[in-house]
Amino acid sequence: MVNQNFLICLVGLPASGKSTFAKLLKIALKKKYKDMDVKVIDPDIIRLKFTPDKFDYEKEHLIRKESLIKIKIALNKGLIVISDDLNYYSSMRHDLKEIADTFNINFFIIHIATPIEICLKWNENRGNPIPNMVINRIHKKFDKFNKYSWDVVDAVYDLSQIADLNLLIEDFLENILIKRNSKKHEPKSSEIKKKFSNMDNENLDKMTRIYVGKVLHDSSFLPLKKRIIKLRKIFVKQNKNKAFTEPEISKSFKLYLEKNLNIQINEDLK
Repeated sequence: MVNQNFLICLVGLPASGKSTFAKLLKIALKKKYKDMDVKVIDPDIIRLKFTPDKFDYEKEHLIRKESLIKIKIALNKGLIVISDDLNYYSSMRHDLKEIADTFNINFFIIHIATPIEICLKWNENRGNPIPNMVINRIHKKFDKFNKYSWDVVDAVYDLSQIADLNLLIEDFLENILIKRNSKKHEPKSSEIKKKFSNMDNENLDKMTRIYVGKVLHDSSFLPLKKRIIKLRKIFVKQNKNKAFTEPEISKSFKLYLEKNLNIQINEDLK
């Protein structure tokens, strides 16, 4: 049986209007589900704890880690949770999907698709709390949806084109009601096979991203950054649908990088 609370994943660039949307969505959810509380997990609030004075990209993994912990705690209390984070990598969205599956709850993805030009303008109006170069970098790295069967958007909104957000949110809540009440079908063997194949590919994508981060933590490899990132994409494409364990992914990817870049990578990367 699916639990009554659920997890909503907001996706979008910095300064796209996600926080404004999250606040209005929270109010609407509390009106609709009077017997349940709603929690917005806002990384901007968590960020103040780690970097109160200025944005520090090096601390973002710590902020992400604490955000996921807070989401789990809130869901464990039976709350409806809104992740008001960028979630621009499919691996980030998958982290949330895994949490939802663990709690056996519905999972919804909303893409706040405000164009980057508008985001940069709104960021400037707010006093540039996030450097424009960071917003541009996130825009370039943004993972498209529908790459995996679970990574399907439930709603797409360009907030620069919407006059009445409340009306739009009401429509979305009706869609939630339909999805929550829909009966789950028993998966066919072909669907099970596809599911595990997707899980393998997601893990391959996630683990190679993590490994690249560890490699680039060594400043001596920074001049090779573009080549390493390009090789990661080739490696992932070549090894799609293969059943790898996490240690096997790291080992194979390490050997692949060493061979193609003619370098030696430390075995004890942190």
